[in-house]
Amino acid sequence: MSQRTATRARTTTVMDEAAKRVLDATEADPPAPVALAVIAPGGYGKTTVLKAFRRVYENAGIRVTDRPGDAEAAVIIDDAHKLPAARLRELAESDVPRLIIALRPWPRTAELSELTRMLGQTVMLTPMDRAQVRSHASGAFGAAPAAELVEFLFKQTGGVPAYVDRLVSSMSSRPVTEVPDAALAAFRYDLDLLEPDVLQYVLAAQAGAGLRTDLLASLLGRDSNDVVTVMEAARATGLLGHDGALLPICHRAIRAVIPAERALAVRQRLAELLLERGESVLPLARSLLGSGVGGAGVAAAFNAAAHEALTEDPALSAKLFAAAVSAGRPVAQCAAGWAHASALAGDLDSAMRLADQAISGSEDKASGARVAATALAHRGQLGRSAELYRWSGDTSFAAIGLIGTGQLVDVDSPDGLPTLLSGAASLMAKGVRESVCGSPVDALSSLVRAAGLLEPAGRGVLLPDSPAALAALVGLHCGELGVAESVLDRAVQSNMGGPLLATRHRLLQAWICMIRGQLSTAAEHLAATRPREPRDWLFAVALEVGLARRNSDVQALRRIWAQACEAVVRHPVDLFTILPLGEFVVAAAKLSDQARLGPHLREAYALTAQLGDPELWTTSLHWGGLHAAIVAEQPSEAADHVAALATNQSRFGRALGEAAQCWLDIVSGRVDPVRAESAARGLHDMGLVWDGSRLAGQAAIRTSDRKAMVTLLDCARELQGKQAVADPTPAAASPLSEREQEVAALVLQGMTYKQVGDQLFISAKTVEHHMARMRQRLGASSRSELLTQLRSLTTRSGASGI
Repeated sequence: MSQRTATRARTTTVMDEAAKRVLDATEADPPAPVALAVIAPGGYGKTTVLKAFRRVYENAGIRVTDRPGDAEAAVIIDDAHKLPAARLRELAESDVPRLIIALRPWPRTAELSELTRMLGQTVMLTPMDRAQVRSHASGAFGAAPAAELVEFLFKQTGGVPAYVDRLVSSMSSRPVTEVPDAALAAFRYDLDLLEPDVLQYVLAAQAGAGLRTDLLASLLGRDSNDVVTVMEAARATGLLGHDGALLPICHRAIRAVIPAERALAVRQRLAELLLERGESVLPLARSLLGSGVGGAGVAAAFNAAAHEALTEDPALSAKLFAAAVSAGRPVAQCAAGWAHASALAGDLDSAMRLADQAISGSEDKASGARVAATALAHRGQLGRSAELYRWSGDTSFAAIGLIGTGQLVDVDSPDGLPTLLSGAASLMAKGVRESVCGSPVDALSSLVRAAGLLEPAGRGVLLPDSPAALAALVGLHCGELGVAESVLDRAVQSNMGGPLLATRHRLLQAWICMIRGQLSTAAEHLAATRPREPRDWLFAVALEVGLARRNSDVQALRRIWAQACEAVVRHPVDLFTILPLGEFVVAAAKLSDQARLGPHLREAYALTAQLGDPELWTTSLHWGGLHAAIVAEQPSEAADHVAALATNQSRFGRALGEAAQCWLDIVSGRVDPVRAESAARGLHDMGLVWDGSRLAGQAAIRTSDRKAMVTLLDCARELQGKQAVADPTPAAASPLSEREQEVAALVLQGMTYKQVGDQLFISAKTVEHHMARMRQRLGASSRSELLTQLRSLTTRSGASGI
């Protein structure tokens, strides 16, 4: 390729199609008359077009000049918008056969308009499209760029040829998808040439106010017409796209090149203007965070923005309140809102500190008290929380706390505005009271309706507990696991209560999975949580204890027991912590450490006695006590729990009462297979899948009737979601029987014989016998060799084998 051809190829790559057509016509007949105006903002390639025409004429032997006078010459003038009026009139009046000028769309004087009208032919340059960007980048890199790089170049530059070339050139031979500093530094000259008002406008556009002529008029101190003129001047620079927004690369360049204080001054003034108009200041205030700006105006803007962000982004709101104080606003004027934001964001340490300041020193003492009450509820101080709620005038939340600590109070109708929150709080209080004095169905209905009311408010409501969590607790206590699961799923989806309650909802979801026997799913839910407050930590540790117990993992139970005891000490007993207490009671019996839980258990019974021993709450307490008594081999105490459970005649209560009597009979050596299977299926129907399977399995182990044992084992496996026990004939693909395959699979998972036995409802001794028979059958000389052969069998047989 000749030098001339290569140069033309590089030029036409960045040239507008309309300009190319005129250039081609001129190249075909250079002496022909030409009268052309090339119009475009800066950076669109006007100078490139003029250089191409210059080369065409010079190659044809036609002299090129910027002054009229030679009839044989071609007159080419760049930046015609900068020429004085007299020069423009001279060009318009001259008889030049070949006149080509380039100009920006602004400024547009009368003389310039007359000249372009006289020329007749106009080319309006447009940005490059993606294909042209790809072609230009290919020439620079020596290879076709990836589609992702082309898209990056196009979006950053808007296709403005000068910026595409600037960005591609700065990438050198190693294309990247970041804007290099060299490309940004190249804008310094462009920005230095801007008129002061145009620079002010560009900075305002960067702040998002590029189309707000009212704000711009106040910012620039001009009337609306003058503002439009400034906007036209800014567009003519090429820094902005057709929509009036700064091109991304220009946005970055301004941040890199313009002194930060100039941009901050513009943003600060815009924020103050928006505040004066009562408009949203959040976007601008967010951009000023960390800048160190101060003064009454910007402090007020930060404060207003903090209130705007409170419900949608409480963490941001807390930062904005902090910025308002740093900018000079008194803490007393921000304390209540700042405390509210901190609590919603889950930062209860800051929330309580700020709430205390609000109670002691601000005008909004009630709001500070409500925040403190909320924080105390999450930290287990339900009684103190209720006192603060009552002091602040929030009688509904106060009633929930008082009932939760054993003080049965009436629920008043909500005072004040009938908001979603007040309506939901009233229903929550009603539901909690009905759980003690009324029916579980009515309690659940009130709490589910309260949750539905708050779903639209999502994370923007500050709650001591969510109605979804309370509904789930009631559902867990009365066997309505489907309702509990549904209301929790909706709460998680709507992010009810924000970060402050997200962990609680997840933990209760895990609890439902654990009760249903979905132990691995429960463990996954638990692992995804990060409990920070005592109430959440209490439930999280109780879940670990419950999962270890159900997996027969005594070592894990011992490891977690110290944390369990600490969690119980840190969180006073209340009505809403009976579930974890029940888990701890059984674990304490397994570890022979009942004395450490004795005071807390007595406190729980005293609390429920104060409330009249409500069946909904005492049933679960007695169910846990029954299992603890069985583990501790205390038959008389177990009988007391059975008697207490027998008084509950609800569907759930009858299922637990029948199962409790069966348990007592089984451990006493009296196994009625039909009754045991019926009781196990009753538990399963109530959602207590693990308990039902466990009951059938224990009955199978203790019966002397071989046929009844097989039936009960089949029942246990069925309730657990496994296939029934088949006739123990060797599998076609394995030298081991089906039972031996099951034992081998669990041993290979690292389980002890005791754990394997618990999983399969057989004794540890039976597991040992199975292992001995497998070792003999496979000819293994040692345990390690046996495990190696079992792993090999697993690999060969896959899903159908061990």
